[in-house]
Amino acid sequence: MPKIVRFEDIEAWQTARELTRVVYDITQNGEFARDVGLKDQMRRASVSIMSNIAEGFESRTQPLFIDYLGRAKASAGELRAQVYVAKDIGYLNDLEFSQLFELCDNCSRKISRFMQYLTQQPKAIREEGIYDNV
Repeated sequence: MPKIVRFEDIEAWQTARELTRVVYDITQNGEFARDVGLKDQMRRASVSIMSNIAEGFESRTQPLFIDYLGRAKASAGELRAQVYVAKDIGYLNDLEFSQLFELCDNCSRKISRFMQYLTQQPKAIREEGIYDNV
């Protein structure tokens, strides 16, 4: 099983990075680009997922990391709700909706599994700050 040495090694962070790229791509075009409120909120939520995973990892304490992962998961839920809004008002076609929904859901599940692992393994953080990758 691969080890996590940096936050960039965390699968949930990698998925959040891809999600953020897709959110920025989709929200820069057409009517979506002109809806500053929804566009900016979706961008902030996606960036928040990545940022909270990174900040929690860098905190180097397991309870704090789990707390930050909870915040990242909450942002994934927030973004998933906003994806529905964007679909309902016609900013997203079926393919874009499916892509964003699946990325949000996948990211949220990876975060949940990681939180569960860290909760069940109270000493998962090594002195070197290395985790088993889940």
